[in-house]
Amino acid sequence: MNQVGASPPLTSAPRPIGVLLVNLGTPDAPTTPDVRRYLAEFLSDPRVIDINPLGRWLLLNLVILPFRPAKSAAAYRAIWTPGGSPLLVHGRALAEGVQAALDGASPGRFVVKLAMRYGKPAIPDVLAEMLAQDLERLVVLPLFPQYSGAASGSALERVFEAVKTAWNVPPIDTFDAFYDAPAFIDGFRDVAAPLLGPFAPDHVLFSYHGLPERQIKRSDRTGGHHCLASPDCCAKITAANRYCYRAHCVATTEALARALALPTGGYTFSFQSRLGRTPWIKPYTDEVLPELARRGVRRLAVFSPAFVADCLETVEEIGIRAHEQWKSLGGEDLMLVPSLNAHPTWVKGLARMVLDRTGVAAAPQA
Repeated sequence: MNQVGASPPLTSAPRPIGVLLVNLGTPDAPTTPDVRRYLAEFLSDPRVIDINPLGRWLLLNLVILPFRPAKSAAAYRAIWTPGGSPLLVHGRALAEGVQAALDGASPGRFVVKLAMRYGKPAIPDVLAEMLAQDLERLVVLPLFPQYSGAASGSALERVFEAVKTAWNVPPIDTFDAFYDAPAFIDGFRDVAAPLLGPFAPDHVLFSYHGLPERQIKRSDRTGGHHCLASPDCCAKITAANRYCYRAHCVATTEALARALALPTGGYTFSFQSRLGRTPWIKPYTDEVLPELARRGVRRLAVFSPAFVADCLETVEEIGIRAHEQWKSLGGEDLMLVPSLNAHPTWVKGLARMVLDRTGVAAAPQA
């Protein structure tokens, strides 16, 4: 009980909740030296090129880095924007949009930042900035819809490495893969629906980033008895393939097909961006395109649902190179469906995911 004339007890405002959005990364500029630095960091990651260290060093320094940076720099120049890399431009817009949505729901409660697994803004730098704000907790959301150890796992590993020597680390919560989350599916539906009608595609292709088959097999919780062991191993998510990237891609494909009311037989999924000579998950996008052309498809719409922001793999690999391949096959037209970027449905849905995970109630609307 307060005595007469005593000061009332002090009350403190809740400490902020940090929200760290993590994407893959981008070179600083579309030049050969900048791309070489970026690729050196990216491809040195043992989760990306998962072979013995000596083999990885030899592959990177004798095969990839002497030749690939110049070619990749030319590809980046073809898509570079006045604001920089599309991935970084869209990532910043997403973080700003989510920050505004969370401020509208619970003013002053959240701090939203974007970091890249490779390149800048680097995870350790962004985390140092966030931890200086005395966070109540930290929520980490890797922006990879389908789980893979090479992307999601590597991003989370880097986050925990970056904070292991800090003394002011709050409780950390991480998001799971969101391959069929309503925010993700509804966002792509709302991006695509206004475009598909006017374009009138004969067929829809869902093209995902590929992975080596060996990485898929390593995710098999049965020890190798399920993943890639039968033609229908990815038909549904079970305990055996809970962390299977390919199964997540199949689930995304079916969820998007339902959301867009695509007819049975009117869509296909495939995998792009393979590297090296070892087997990668199939079917391959550059081999599916000729098959579709032979079947009489002329107008093709292509989604890239492994990416939540347009980047080299969407704008250049599909929007430019796959488009050129399609035309050379006699196709009439190929339309790249834009990624989610900072579409309002995705921004609102992502903010809702954060509110639901943290249990913070939205403020009543006036």
